[in-house]
Amino acid sequence: KGEGRGKAPKEEFSFMGSGVSSERRGELGVEQISWELRQVRDRGGKTVVTAGPVVVHTGGAQHLSYLIREGYVQALLGGNAIAVHDLEQAMMGTSLGVDMTRGVPVSGGHRHHLKVINTVRRHGSIAAVVEKGLVPSGIFYECVQRQIPFSLAGSIRDDGPLPDTEMNLVAAQGRYAELLQGADMILMLSSMLHSIGVGNMTPSGVKMVCVDINPAVVTKLADRGSIESVGVVTDVGLFLSLLVKQLEKLTAPMSLV
Repeated sequence: KGEGRGKAPKEEFSFMGSGVSSERRGELGVEQISWELRQVRDRGGKTVVTAGPVVVHTGGAQHLSYLIREGYVQALLGGNAIAVHDLEQAMMGTSLGVDMTRGVPVSGGHRHHLKVINTVRRHGSIAAVVEKGLVPSGIFYECVQRQIPFSLAGSIRDDGPLPDTEMNLVAAQGRYAELLQGADMILMLSSMLHSIGVGNMTPSGVKMVCVDINPAVVTKLADRGSIESVGVVTDVGLFLSLLVKQLEKLTAPMSLV
């Protein structure tokens, strides 16, 4: 009756037919994602980022900071850990006690995140330490400076926690749902726990981009999204680096040869 007209027949068996694979060129996916991210920003749409602390550990904090600074992010969701380690990197130059420049543990570095937590608790909030000049850069520095709303949902394993972390699960879910309203795209960056929570409360039709180095996680997250959702199996720090480079190409003036 014409329902299948124009559609290629689906093969029962096919080589490299899976939607999620680590054996694909990551740059191709990044190019498409960067183009869509730019379109959402330019039309005044809303992109929400869900991120885990691995973003900081892998050197992706500076790239996520760029996305926030350049207007590509309208809300940030995560847990206590991403804020703690982002602030640790900004204030002490380490993440989980590892020097982010040299990639080696520093003496006494295992206590750095606890010192950061105590400093923030002493001042009352993340915004307070940023405004007092104690945090010179980073993801949450940009959120405060650009007035980008964020929500940190706590768990039983959290150190501290930070004053901004919501330890009431129901209240945290409510805040997540509030920030997800009207989202056109959601970037899920290496946080299975928070990303699954976000996926479960996201309506159909919202583009979800799931990035993780574990294919099983990407598959699980992509299955919760709409048909337009995509999964990228790669290191999240590398992904963000490539994404920023591609966005810079899109915004750079064309050179005439």
